[in-house]
Amino acid sequence: MSERATRRYLVRPARRVEGTLSVPGDKSISHRALMLGGIAEGRTDISGFLASEDCLATLTALRALGVEIERRNEIELSVQGAGRRGLRAAADRLDMGNAGTAMRLFMGLLAGQPFDSTLIGDASLMRRPMERVAQPLRSMGASIRTHEGRPPVQIQAVSKLVAIDYTLPVASAQVKSALLLAALRAHGRTSVTEPAPTRDHTERMLRGFGVDVTREGARVSLMGGARLSGCPVKVPGDFSSAAFFIVAGCLGAPDGLTLRGVGINPTRTGLLELLKLMGADIEVEPQGSDGAEPIADIHVRASALAGIRVPEALVPLAIDEFPVFFIAAAAARGETLVTAAGELRVKESDRLAVMADGLTRLGIECELLADGLRVAGGTMGGGRIDSHGDHRIAMAFAIASLIAREPIEIEDVANVATSFPGFADLARRAGLALSEQA
Repeated sequence: MSERATRRYLVRPARRVEGTLSVPGDKSISHRALMLGGIAEGRTDISGFLASEDCLATLTALRALGVEIERRNEIELSVQGAGRRGLRAAADRLDMGNAGTAMRLFMGLLAGQPFDSTLIGDASLMRRPMERVAQPLRSMGASIRTHEGRPPVQIQAVSKLVAIDYTLPVASAQVKSALLLAALRAHGRTSVTEPAPTRDHTERMLRGFGVDVTREGARVSLMGGARLSGCPVKVPGDFSSAAFFIVAGCLGAPDGLTLRGVGINPTRTGLLELLKLMGADIEVEPQGSDGAEPIADIHVRASALAGIRVPEALVPLAIDEFPVFFIAAAAARGETLVTAAGELRVKESDRLAVMADGLTRLGIECELLADGLRVAGGTMGGGRIDSHGDHRIAMAFAIASLIAREPIEIEDVANVATSFPGFADLARRAGLALSEQA
C-alpha cells in the first residue's frame, strides 16, 4: 500500500477554536467555470479558483480536449474558449480522479460531440453509479455505455441531440447540470423539473455566459444552440469547506469564530438552517456578491445544541454537509433524526454507514436507517476511524476532537486534498491539535 493511501490524522482533544479564517474557493463553481469557459467564445478569467485535485482533474481533461488554459498563479487562471464546436478528441481516456461532479458533468458536456470519449477515475469513483445521468442523456440521443452502471463511461460520437422534458426522480444538481450542458447542443428546448431544490450554480453561471436560462417553479429550461461568451468569474469561498469550521465554532468558540467571504447561495446553505434549529448562535453578514453568487462573513459562537428531526425539504440543501452535521448531532442534547437522505449512500463512500460506524466506535449511540441516521447525543471517547478514503468523513471526525475525551486517529485521509487542500493547516490555526502522519 502506498504512503499516500496510508496517510492519517491524529487529533488530540481540543476545547477551543477562535480567530478569523478564509476557506479556499468553491469546488462546484470552479468545476463549472472551467467547463463553461472551455466551450465559450473568447477568454474567461477565473479568480479564486480551487486548486484541489478534483478541480485540477477537470482542468487537465479540458486541456486534453484542446482548450487552452493558462495558470497565472494558484487561484487565478485564464481559459481561451474553444467555442461551441471547438473541442477535439482526447488522445487517451480522461481521468477524473476522485471527482464525481467532474465525471457526471463531462458526460453531459461530451454527450453531443462528434468524437468518442472515455471517462475513468480512481478506485472510489469507479464504484460510483453513473446510470442516473446516462439514462436521460440516452433519451436525448446520446450513445453512452457504462460497466454495470459504473465507470468506465464510454461516450460515442453522435450527429445530434434532441431536447427533452425530464423530471428528476431524485433531486440531484449533478444530473440536472449534466442535462443542461447536453441541452446546449440539442435541437429544441430542454426542461428539467426537480422534486426539490438543488444547487443552482450551473443556471447562474450559464446566464453569466449569456445563455437564456428560464425557471418556472421547479422547472428550469434552455434552448439549444446558444453561444457562450467568455466572461470574468469570481469564485467565492466554498460553503461546504466552511461547514467544518461553522460546526467547530458551534462546539468550541466561546469568543467566536469568523469565516470570511463564504458563498451563501441559498441552494447550498441548508446546514445553517439545521444548526439554527438546533439552537446555534450564527450570524450571517452579507458582503454583496461575487458575480452571480452572494457572499457573506459568517460569525459563530459556542452554543448549547439540541437534537432535532431534520425537515426533509432541507436535506438536498445540506447534502454534502451531513458528515459534519452528524458530529453536531453527537454533541447535542437529545436525539437527532435524519431521513430522506439515501443520496448519502452513493457519495465517495456510503456516508450513512461510515458515519454510523465511526460514531459508534467513539461511543455515540446511533441507528443506521435505510435512508438516514438516528443519533443520540452523548459523551464521545476516542479511537480509530476508517474514513474509507472519503474527504468529508475525514474532516468531520477531525472536528469531533472538540467534544472527544481521548485522541481520535483517522485513517486514509489523503483524499482531503481533492476538495480542501490546506485543511490541516487551517484547522491547526483555528485551534485543533491535529497532526498528519504517514
